[in-house]
Amino acid sequence: MKPTMETATEETTEQSQDKKAHSRPEMEIGRYHWMYGSSRPQQYHQVPTVRGSEGPLGNQGCFECCIKCLGGVPYASLVATILCFSGVALFCGCGHVALTGTVKILEEHFSTSPTDNALLTEVIQLMQYVIYGIASFFFLYGIILLAEGFYTTSAVKELHSEFKTTACGRCISGMFVFLTYILGVAWLGVFGFSAVPVFMFYNMWSSCEVLKGLPINMTTSADQICVDIRQYGIVPWNALPGKLCGPALENICKTSEFYMSYHLFIVACAGAGATVIALIHFLMILSSNWAYLKDASKMQAYQDIKAKEEQELQDIQSRSKEQLNSYT
Repeated sequence: MKPTMETATEETTEQSQDKKAHSRPEMEIGRYHWMYGSSRPQQYHQVPTVRGSEGPLGNQGCFECCIKCLGGVPYASLVATILCFSGVALFCGCGHVALTGTVKILEEHFSTSPTDNALLTEVIQLMQYVIYGIASFFFLYGIILLAEGFYTTSAVKELHSEFKTTACGRCISGMFVFLTYILGVAWLGVFGFSAVPVFMFYNMWSSCEVLKGLPINMTTSADQICVDIRQYGIVPWNALPGKLCGPALENICKTSEFYMSYHLFIVACAGAGATVIALIHFLMILSSNWAYLKDASKMQAYQDIKAKEEQELQDIQSRSKEQLNSYT
C-alpha cells in the first residue's frame, strides 16, 4: 500500500513541477508574442466543406479553393500595376503622336529651312525611341512587381507551404524598394519636363483667344500679339520666320495639328503624373512587404525554437514516465 501512495505522490509532484517549469526560450517566445502580437501572421481556419463539393484536389471543395486563392491576391499591388500601365501607356502613346504633330507645325510655320530643323528632328526621333524603351521596360517591371506582390502575400499569410520567407527573398524585396525609389525620382523629372510643351501650347492658345476678341476690344492691334518660338530654344535664333503675329498666328490655331498636339501633350503630362503616383504606391507596398517579411522571419525563428523546446519536454516526460513505470 505504501509504494502505491508514494508513486501517486511522486506523479503529483512531477506534474506540479512541469506546470511551474518554464525554460528561458519559452519566456522569450512569450515576451515576443506579448510585444509583437499584432504582427503575427494571419491564420486562416478551414471552412466547413459543403456536402457534394469535393473535387479532384482532395477534401477541399471549389468554394474553399476560391476563398484561398482570393486571400492570396495582392490587391494593392494589382491597383498600382494597373495605374502604372495606364500612366505609361498614356504618356508614351500620346507623347509620340504629339511630338510628330509638333514637328509638322514647326516645319510648316516657324522654320521653313530644312537645315534649321535637322537637329530638332534628330532629337525628336531620339525621344520617340526612348519612349519605345520606356514602354517596354515598365511593362516588364510592372509584371515583376506584381509577381513579387503575389510571393510576399503568400509568404506572409502562409497560404501555401512552398512559400517561405528566406534571406534571398528579403534581399530581393529591398532591391525593389531601392530601384522603385530611383524610378520615382526619375519620373518626377519626366513629369516636370512634360509640362514644358503644355505651357508652350497654352501660351499660343491664349494668344489666339486674344486675337479672337479683338473686334470687341480695339485697344490693341493684331500685329502686336506675337508668339516667338525661338525663345523656348526649340529652333535656332537665325530660323525664319521664327515669330508669328496677328492673322498668321490665328491660322495656326485653326489647324487640326495644333489642337490635337495640345490636347495630347496634356494627356501625356497627366499620364506621367499617374505613373509617379503608381510608383509612390509601389514604394509604400514594397516597404510594408519588406517589413512584414522581416517580422515573419523572426516569428518563424521563434516558432522553430518553441517547437524544439516542446519536443525536448515531451522526450523528457516520456523518459521519466518510462523510468517511473520500470520502477513501479
